Amino acid sequence: MTWLTPWVGAIAAAVAIPALLILYFLKLRRRDVEVSTTLLWKKAIQDLQANAPFQRLRRNLLLLLQLIVLAAALFALAQPQFKGATTKGQRHIILIDRSASMQSLDAPSPSGAPRPVQRLEAAKKEAIDLIESLREANAFQPNIADEAMVIAFDTTAEVVANFTSDKGALKRAVESIAATDGGSLLEEAMRLAQAHAPRRVVEGQAIEGLIAGEPVTMHLWSDGAIADASRILPGVENEVVYHAVGQEVTANIGITSIRAERDFENPTRLAVYISLQSCDDRERTLDVELTIDGVVAGVKTVTLPATERTPEITPEAAEAGKAPDRPAAATGGVVFALDLPQGAVITARLRTGGDDDPRADVLRVDDRASIIVPPAKRLSVAIVTRGNLFIQAALGGLPLARLVTFTPEQFQQEIDARRSREFDVVILDSWLPRLPQGETLPPGRWLVFNAVPGGTLGLIDDGPGDSALFVDWAREHPVMRGLVLDNAVIAESRRVRIPEGNPVAVLATMSTGPSITEIITPEARAIVVPFDIAQTTWPFDVSFVVFSASAVTYLGADGSDPSTLRMLRPGGVLADAIPLGASDPVLIEPDQRETPLVLAPDNRITFGPIRRAGLYQVRWSGSATDPGAARPLRTYAANMTDAFESDVRAHKRLVLASRTIASDQQGKVLDRRLWPWLLLAALAVLMFEWYVYNRKVYY
Repeated sequence: MTWLTPWVGAIAAAVAIPALLILYFLKLRRRDVEVSTTLLWKKAIQDLQANAPFQRLRRNLLLLLQLIVLAAALFALAQPQFKGATTKGQRHIILIDRSASMQSLDAPSPSGAPRPVQRLEAAKKEAIDLIESLREANAFQPNIADEAMVIAFDTTAEVVANFTSDKGALKRAVESIAATDGGSLLEEAMRLAQAHAPRRVVEGQAIEGLIAGEPVTMHLWSDGAIADASRILPGVENEVVYHAVGQEVTANIGITSIRAERDFENPTRLAVYISLQSCDDRERTLDVELTIDGVVAGVKTVTLPATERTPEITPEAAEAGKAPDRPAAATGGVVFALDLPQGAVITARLRTGGDDDPRADVLRVDDRASIIVPPAKRLSVAIVTRGNLFIQAALGGLPLARLVTFTPEQFQQEIDARRSREFDVVILDSWLPRLPQGETLPPGRWLVFNAVPGGTLGLIDDGPGDSALFVDWAREHPVMRGLVLDNAVIAESRRVRIPEGNPVAVLATMSTGPSITEIITPEARAIVVPFDIAQTTWPFDVSFVVFSASAVTYLGADGSDPSTLRMLRPGGVLADAIPLGASDPVLIEPDQRETPLVLAPDNRITFGPIRRAGLYQVRWSGSATDPGAARPLRTYAANMTDAFESDVRAHKRLVLASRTIASDQQGKVLDRRLWPWLLLAALAVLMFEWYVYNRKVYY
């Protein structure tokens, strides 16, 4: 036990205790009384002897009680406290994980109740205990107060409270932290923490990267499911204390992915694939329910195997700071086959028994996932060419509703007569339509070969280039996914440039610069291959057929990957373009809260980052309707579907880039203050003393 202000208590005791005794000595007030006989002198002398200074203090219960009260108050003034195990420095950074896994219901209740509480609530309670134990300033030591700041993080980080010694503000900041449905990334939180540290100043100049002042202690409350933990590199002078929340052995079953695909030959046939994951060490059988626009369409039963238990840490591994590899979670899945010609919102929900027993499924946010399915549709495609067998052969095998070939002159007439919009996708071969000055392409979806759309939002053509090879391509883009372009040789390339600020994305790059690009304007979307494919070996490679089919499908789906149409992830941003003519867009969140959106000049809307999973809707005014929906409303599905986050088994050791930290269960509280308890004891004794006094006076 230590004392924060021992001299204050000693000085106060030196004054208060003698003062109390002196008051007792002066307590007796005598008055003169004339008596008729001296027979009473003996009694008076005895009374005087009894009230001698030290005799007066004997067997005086009231004095004893008052001394106890005074002693408790003086001890409180000296501020005794039990020393914690992690105190280092006077500045603390409180990092609280608010990601989806922190909603798991497996943390022990602080009140001792048998029903567990959310991990985040337990973490907040421990953080508040830490704040309560911080040192405070006093009149004799004004600079002794500890300071702390609070940072909440999931995929992003937010400073909830800056460095302050105001415990009330810090506790309110911790209480205000709410859980989200996103993942957990610590890197941004660490950058925020270091950005608020004072810089070292040399000759009046702050040096970036060098921190001045005393080292800070970082207190991290998390379950350890931090995707980028191995990249975190805290300062060598700072201490990191990891407070693990949650159980190492726990039960959770969640949906890790949902995907829908229409049959290539019969688009009305729809298959919905749902992937599941279990981190329960028991075999689990559960039902998966599928609903279409809120109506139950089917239920299937699936059994997931048990996971293996995490092996115990050996003394040698603990000493070396190594944690044993944790067994992987069990996986499984289920497929629903449906006849669904129209578009719909499809939702999968798990029946795990978690409603009745939280321990059977500690995390519920991953029990539901939705997907937006567009209506079944065969595309209508036009080819504008003077004869290109490669393009016609590549598209010949596609199950299209209509494939029409035009000469450039014929299609220009279609454009002038405003009939070009009858086609979902138009392929332009070595030709561009006549356009007003400044326009890039007419409204529609275009696949352009051997031409460079210019205009205000287009490309700049720098003419023919040398022979080239593909050197890189966007493998995650729906059009380029799965392509292997290494074997394609371009005998005569074409050099293009992208003006700064133009909405052009590079999908592939060759040795001479951009080779395949995507242009997105308010009314048109185009994939541009600027060189002549007849001067390449690409048409003889299977990748050209795959590219042509993927580009037509992608453009026909309005620039979206049909398997991920309008799907979002918590932590991401909702960004989309609503139809021209729409105005006053409003976002309706899953809890039916409405938020007005700002409409950009190109009719794009943005909102985010999204915090919660569920269905989001964008509603607007005006006559414009969403294609395929025939109504001024568009729906988006935000799903957690994160296998790493659904594996909620808590990590008792956190592996950072520079060190491995074991959970500090004993160091959760720095110092335990005793002065509040002493004051309460003084108050209780004072009340008892008042009771005794009244008994002596009135009875």
